[in-house]
Amino acid sequence: MATPDPHDDTSADYEQFEKELLAQDRDAARVDTADIDDTMARSVVDDLVDADVVTPVPEDRVLVHEPSSTVFDSATQLAVFHQGWTAASDAGEEDE
Repeated sequence: MATPDPHDDTSADYEQFEKELLAQDRDAARVDTADIDDTMARSVVDDLVDADVVTPVPEDRVLVHEPSSTVFDSATQLAVFHQGWTAASDAGEEDE
């Protein structure tokens, strides 16, 4: 039996191409949170409060993200967290 020619083996190329496509898919699915400023964060939080997703606790000056029970003292932190939490939840539903 002849030994396979290493120059004809394309499996490594295929695996590398597959890894690159998976990385591109992950990058496309990620939520960019670096663009959230204070005004946008306040708007997102106001919408979440209206939708009963976030509960403000004025006496403690915190915001509670009800689905995760996480407490925040910053609207920006909460907005960034909620976007990441939503993206992770959506990705989990796609996997099922």
